[in-house]
Amino acid sequence: MRLLLISDTHLPTRAKALPAALVEECGRADVVIHAGDWVDEDAYALVAGHARELIGVHGNNDSPGLCERLPEVARAVLEGVRVGVVHETGAAAGREARCERRFPDLDVLVFGHSHIPWDTTAPGGLRLLNPGSPTDRRRQPFHTYMTAVAAEGRLSEVRLHRLPPRG
Repeated sequence: MRLLLISDTHLPTRAKALPAALVEECGRADVVIHAGDWVDEDAYALVAGHARELIGVHGNNDSPGLCERLPEVARAVLEGVRVGVVHETGAAAGREARCERRFPDLDVLVFGHSHIPWDTTAPGGLRLLNPGSPTDRRRQPFHTYMTAVAAEGRLSEVRLHRLPPRG
């Protein structure tokens, strides 16, 4: 099962549209996971319109309508991989231990908020993934997203993708 991990799309405040490469990835993925900060319901509809299946949460910049529609934390079992999604996990220092305590029943936690790509594994085995942002790189050198494969209870082929600069 091919997964697309995105977060912090911030449409239309940080960009007017999703990058074309990301829209293409939405169509190739079996499941799109969005870790919040869509900003408005049109952004949600855009991603949902390209996704076969969508798992998403609301973030701190999302409209009241999105906050009503989407949970703060989402959970799913994808090909035997226990996946959780949340927007914010707090400071980088101590993140692995803090998330492992909060989500002891997960194999993978996808999060956003910082716009900083992140891929670590906590001592107990919880994998933490932040795909960065495809539209607002902040102090990062590139706009980014991630892809992965879930199969037979394992997450593999986790890859951070850099998007070309916007013209």
